[in-house]
Amino acid sequence: MGMPVAHTGGMAYRKRHTMSFFRPANALMVQYAHYHRDRRNIATHLVGVPLIFMAIGILLTQPEWAVGNVLLTPAWLVWGLTSLWYLSRGNFLLGLATVVVNGLLIALAHGLASMAAQVGLAAWQLGLAIFVVGWIIQFVGHYWEGRKPAFVDDIVGLLVGPMFVVGEVLMAFGFLGQMRMAIERQAGPSR
Repeated sequence: MGMPVAHTGGMAYRKRHTMSFFRPANALMVQYAHYHRDRRNIATHLVGVPLIFMAIGILLTQPEWAVGNVLLTPAWLVWGLTSLWYLSRGNFLLGLATVVVNGLLIALAHGLASMAAQVGLAAWQLGLAIFVVGWIIQFVGHYWEGRKPAFVDDIVGLLVGPMFVVGEVLMAFGFLGQMRMAIERQAGPSR
């Protein structure tokens, strides 16, 4: 594969690993980390990414289909499809943790959508408001980082965001040590 490229350039690394939805978790996380080394930016992502994911869930809570005793929505279908993707990236712990967190966010999205009318909003209005707030928080982080969001160069970054946030939390608790070393070796330490 060649030598890893440090955070001082990284272009050769990113060119070798872009535009494939089927890269392993390590490669995806390293590439995403190239755009997220400022601790303030990472902190904004810990808030902004879950807000955005939940907002998309709120926007996808309608229509509902009864399947036996279960109500299915586009939000749950998207969660199911993305769950398959996260679980197939080759890091079971990270994939499973991301699936669980995203599932909790989708469940919360359904609860908030049903409560939106109590504050005088349609569910889509609440979802849109949370979506905008989440992105504002993200862009503040990228301002501090001095870098554009990862998805600008690689649309897969939109899927990696939730996995990156969950990975950062797992790494903070001492999990994913080899992944953390790969990220710091190839993208540099957070600062």
